[in-house]
Amino acid sequence: MVLREGLKTLIAAQPDIEVVGEAESGDSAWAQIEICQPDVITLDISMPHGDGIQTMKRIKEAYPWIHVLILSVHDDASNLRQALAAGASGYILKSTAANALIQAIRIVAANGFYLDPLLTPHVVSQYVQRSPATTNLLGSELSEREREVVQRVVEGYSNKDIALQLNLSIKTVETYRARALDKLGLSGRAELVRYAIEQGWMNR
Repeated sequence: MVLREGLKTLIAAQPDIEVVGEAESGDSAWAQIEICQPDVITLDISMPHGDGIQTMKRIKEAYPWIHVLILSVHDDASNLRQALAAGASGYILKSTAANALIQAIRIVAANGFYLDPLLTPHVVSQYVQRSPATTNLLGSELSEREREVVQRVVEGYSNKDIALQLNLSIKTVETYRARALDKLGLSGRAELVRYAIEQGWMNR
């Protein structure tokens, strides 16, 4: 209750965001959604008296245009995978700074995708398949180097980390990354992760 009230106050203080409803459980959230039909829902993955993932699936089936931003204490790969696979437009940790939450809401409201930067490469890499078959799914139009760079970007590594791993300069990594994103029609790591799920690159 305290957390929800705090979030409501924080979000309502933004001049470009209007809070149209709040709920303490999956059932009450559903009732609010039917009445308000908001653009964005900030949903606790571990909400009381309900399953956040199942609630989100129900929302997306009935109102596919509503963007769901998952707010969670869980930074493990399993919860992240389930949330994104169920159609979440973003995943943010409760430990993240308040201004990041506001940024995430604005991004998903604009049809973007937000992935909390506090999620470590280790967490992301837990659900990224690293088999040769997966590499082939990265797009036949990509060169071998572009695929290697893209794979590591999806896993959450920085350009500097990738440069060290592949023995390349940071500028060269940036070039491969830009070329790959252009070929795939994507604009960043978050979109790559979402695309990877849609293409079945993730462990089920």
